[in-house]
Amino acid sequence: MALEYLGRASRTLGEARNAFKVKDYPLAVRRSQEAVELSLKAVLRFLAVEYPREHDVRDVLLEVASSRELPEWFMDEVEFMAAVSSDLARKRGPAFYGDEGALRPPSSLFTRADASNALRDAERVHENSEKLIRSNL
Repeated sequence: MALEYLGRASRTLGEARNAFKVKDYPLAVRRSQEAVELSLKAVLRFLAVEYPREHDVRDVLLEVASSRELPEWFMDEVEFMAAVSSDLARKRGPAFYGDEGALRPPSSLFTRADASNALRDAERVHENSEKLIRSNL
């Protein structure tokens, strides 16, 4: 399951990169969020931790990190990955639907910089997740 999630996260990152290339910044943010979610759920599945059926796994990731013996390099990244999970989960809905109350479409909410940052952070989370899982197979 963990390897399947990693593969899906990798393909989703490809979709985020393609969206960025065609300047669909909201879609790049949305796909980046999905890649982070899949990457972190792959880690949790690999560690035999039941994760919440929510988009943000910040709390369970921090709890697992505080109660398990994990490699130091991974522990150094946990706070960053938890923050990315929360940040992008919060942006997930607006990146898809926009701000319906203000009648603002997604394209008016997300900039090139937003998409670039989301993609960069998602790639780092994915790389960390893949390294942890593949180095322990």
